[in-house]
Amino acid sequence: MLDINLIRTDLEGVKTGLAKRGDITHFDLEKIISLDDKRRALITLSEELKAKKNKYSKVKPTPEIISEMKILGAQIKTQEEELARVDEELTARMLELPNIPAPDVLAGGKENNEVIYTYGKKPVFNFTPKDHVELATSLNLIDYERAVKMSGSGFWCYTGNGALLEWALLSYFIDFHTNNGYDFLIPPFLLTEKSAYISGHLPKFRDDLFWNQDKLCLNATSEMMLGNYHREETLDNKKLPLKYFAYSPCFRREAGSYRQEERGMIRGHQFNKVEMFIFSKPESSWEMFAEMTNNAKKIMEGLDLHFQVSKLAAGDCSAAMAKTYDVEVYIPSMGIYKEVSSISNALDYQARRGQIKYKNEISGKNEFVHTLNGSGLATSRLLPAILEQNQQADGSVLIPKVLRQYLPKKMKFLR
Repeated sequence: MLDINLIRTDLEGVKTGLAKRGDITHFDLEKIISLDDKRRALITLSEELKAKKNKYSKVKPTPEIISEMKILGAQIKTQEEELARVDEELTARMLELPNIPAPDVLAGGKENNEVIYTYGKKPVFNFTPKDHVELATSLNLIDYERAVKMSGSGFWCYTGNGALLEWALLSYFIDFHTNNGYDFLIPPFLLTEKSAYISGHLPKFRDDLFWNQDKLCLNATSEMMLGNYHREETLDNKKLPLKYFAYSPCFRREAGSYRQEERGMIRGHQFNKVEMFIFSKPESSWEMFAEMTNNAKKIMEGLDLHFQVSKLAAGDCSAAMAKTYDVEVYIPSMGIYKEVSSISNALDYQARRGQIKYKNEISGKNEFVHTLNGSGLATSRLLPAILEQNQQADGSVLIPKVLRQYLPKKMKFLR
């Protein structure tokens, strides 16, 4: 959520920032200011009426005073009902506003994304390479047919060495973050609507989430839970930054299609992910952003896979985020890069929604923290990249060295 005072004092600046994301006319910032003016006036009037009624309550009641207090009571009730209505509309409009992109984030959509880092080179094969679906099937790593039988399209089932390789990836991530000083959490996988609002996934992405009969949604990313972990708390200034990582399966309505670039595990309803999350003082948040980016890069470099890091343009950033870097792994059969991590700084946008503060030692005031999140990492596109980039002429796949310690008998190849 944006700061209403920022909208009031720098309306044109807010418009200019939001316009980097695209058309903003439907947000009607002038209407938001008008509603805030009305809210303030109603609060003032309500307080005046209450003060007047309180004054009458301290004197000896007379028929005239009793009559006046009844009139005041009715007026107060009317004002409070109107205030509640204005508050509700104002809050709904504020929740719809996306975050303002950071000054160095380019305007526009994906066409303006910028590659800022590249690791390794595209693999070159002296044989006809297979795609990850062929490899996973021939090596008995993934069972697509039985998964569809059990759950429908957009799902897959890890089998045998495929399941072991998936768990090896997760173990590698967990060890990396633990050794890096992040605290490990395994949170609930179901969230309330309020939690989804705090994380910024509602109201915009309601239809992308799975909901149950109790109005709980399956998490689409651990960011949703982690962003609510310290909701409505004032954090100890001396303990900041607080650094966490969490494992969870992630559930999204988006599913694979018949397009070549979405075959197999590239896009589905369920996948595994380890997520980093930091609660930071405002003055340290960009330093934390750089740290998270470096963490994701180190994990990828450890796997020795060819990848790149892209700085996203404003229109390609999530609505809640001021700046995002995507780590994108190369998929040879597709000839394109696919995101395996998004590292983002929400500044105080999520903290305002969740009322997450810390006491500023200089000002002595309670102020909003900054929140940052980053995949560390998601596996569903890493496994295809490992299979395709490391495949051998005999149909086997070389396992990255960092994963072998987590596999039986230090397996070197998948055969």
